[in-house]
Amino acid sequence: MSADESSQATALITGGGTGIGAATARRLAADGFHVVIAGRRRERLDATATAINVDFPGAASVIVMDVTSDASVREAVAGISRCDVLVNNAGGALGVSRVEDGDLAEWQRMYDANVLGTVRVTQVVLPLLRRSPRATIVNISSVAGESVYEGGGGYTAAKHGTSVISETLRLELNGEHVRVVDVRPGLVHTEEFSLTRLHGDQAAADKVYEGVDRPLVASDVAECVGFVVGLPQHVNIDTLVVKPVAQAAVHKLYRAPIDWKTEA
Repeated sequence: MSADESSQATALITGGGTGIGAATARRLAADGFHVVIAGRRRERLDATATAINVDFPGAASVIVMDVTSDASVREAVAGISRCDVLVNNAGGALGVSRVEDGDLAEWQRMYDANVLGTVRVTQVVLPLLRRSPRATIVNISSVAGESVYEGGGGYTAAKHGTSVISETLRLELNGEHVRVVDVRPGLVHTEEFSLTRLHGDQAAADKVYEGVDRPLVASDVAECVGFVVGLPQHVNIDTLVVKPVAQAAVHKLYRAPIDWKTEA
């Protein structure tokens, strides 16, 4: 990171190459942050950073980081001299099996990424955050972090873990200036989330969103991150739950057109 970048407010976004992470990086770059986009796939990171830098020259840089590896996280963060905002977005879901049929290897991978990955990155970045007057941790959890549903045992367990980390940090950092925010999106239509969860079955992934009039998209969640980060430092949004209008609850999703009453 250059001297110019180190003097600019900096946001580190894990899982930043695609989806919510990429949209959040763009949103924070638009707000004047230098965004450090972290993830495992260099080509995706580079493509996202290049696109951001076209519109906001020099606003984005890239580090390769696997949040499931202690060594990878330490090595990646060692190259960062400043961090004002940490967005723990890396995670994801695998499988829709019932508990009795669950693939424990998939459960382990979800726990490693969503829970231990959030802890690993937070532990290493916290010393940098403590030096910043804008110190903010935003953990991207899910409505699965507060509700459960059939076929979602492994993912809901992992996202409950993510949200519990946020709630615990909020207590443990009380008295310091560091903000901790848990963002819990509902149904978000991104390119990879359901496709990855359903092991590359595009037809099955498409059915997740079938008939839903305006599910959330990645930029909607990014707007929420920009909102909580942009508030005065003494204002902490502990939990922000965001769902599309069509989704009243995890188990109640309207799959038909909605009359949006557009203006004449």
